[in-house]
Amino acid sequence: MAASAPTPRATGSQVEGRCGYYVAKKKRFCRMVAAAGKRFCGEHAGAAEGESARKRILCPLDPKHTVYEDQLAKHLKKCNSREKPTPDFFVQDINAGLKDETEISEQLVPISSLSEEQLENLIMKLKKATEGLNSTLRDQIMSHPALHDALTDPKNGDSATKHLKQQVDGKHRKKNAVFERLQIDIQHLCLNKIPVLSREKLPVVGIGKHLCGVATDLALRCLVGACGARGEEGNEEPAAKRMKNDTADRETPAVAEEGSYGTVPEQCSPVAGIVIALCCHHRCDWRHYVGREHFRALGLGALEFHYFQRMSSWATCGLRDVPMEVLGGPVRRGDPGADSEEHDGGGHPVTESHAESPPGCLTVEEKKEVGRLCKLLIDHGRAEYLRRHGFRPALQRYTEPAVSPENVLLTAVPHRPCPAPGASA
Repeated sequence: MAASAPTPRATGSQVEGRCGYYVAKKKRFCRMVAAAGKRFCGEHAGAAEGESARKRILCPLDPKHTVYEDQLAKHLKKCNSREKPTPDFFVQDINAGLKDETEISEQLVPISSLSEEQLENLIMKLKKATEGLNSTLRDQIMSHPALHDALTDPKNGDSATKHLKQQVDGKHRKKNAVFERLQIDIQHLCLNKIPVLSREKLPVVGIGKHLCGVATDLALRCLVGACGARGEEGNEEPAAKRMKNDTADRETPAVAEEGSYGTVPEQCSPVAGIVIALCCHHRCDWRHYVGREHFRALGLGALEFHYFQRMSSWATCGLRDVPMEVLGGPVRRGDPGADSEEHDGGGHPVTESHAESPPGCLTVEEKKEVGRLCKLLIDHGRAEYLRRHGFRPALQRYTEPAVSPENVLLTAVPHRPCPAPGASA
């Protein structure tokens, strides 16, 4: 393979010590380091003029890169794509929910295929289930003194200020602090088996900024699982206690004043607190959702959850009316041109096509309200889950809608936290 010559449209020139191979597709020279005395990097060594090229082959673990054939065995031992040992804290599906015995997929149809009567019936169920819940959602907009200088710095534009109002996580890194990053799917993370936590008996604080949909449920089950052995459906308490608490569920609001939380597990909790900014409810999943028991107590199930989950995007999707020519027919009230939900940070936008639009019986404002109630109900089920497992949960708006439309925060502290290491109980 001969080295390509730079074209007039080349951007930049070859950097000293770097590979001299010109990548035509990227219109620049390769940026890999070349060995001392060599013109090309190992990947492009075959392009060297007059050099007896050794044969390079595709790596069997990752065909995106090549390796010298006579060094394959050595490469496989250190290739970044090799299978790595499973850490002790990896437990397959420990935080996953359980599938229902009966499947409902055959009953599911697009929202646009529902009749007005079916949609009205769903909305009636939603309003009944969320009756009185609005009062549980409070405004709690706070700011830490550590951010004062940054927030008032005229060099910071609107975008930087917007992010600063939502996070302080980059401000607590200090020279002597110890950080350990665990690269693992939350679905398989067992907190009790993380060496530093089990060895030092350290308290755990779960913090999540916009944990999209199902990730929130997996994280909650992970944190609750650290408080005891898991049971069926992720229930960590005995059946008799669950029955007693289920009765309390119907009598006591999930997010009430301190002291009204009913029966809680007697053992102390190693989880000192939970703070999760909620978002992307359209990415929730009934199998993993932690509020399934609460839904069932309200006479709701997987079918209703599916539609509430889909309709939740109406709360933040920026609805617009669309012209008749776009729809190819009469304009119906509330039809969106480009329904989309996107939380701050650009995570996972959802764009609902016209096929997910409802029958033409709702105005734009009515759709937004339905979407908001869907989110509230899903989040309330999560708060109930935490309450049943010994936590005092709360749902609150942590920032203005103008900063982020996904501005609801789920917080929780244990009813009985474990004492810090070295402290008396």
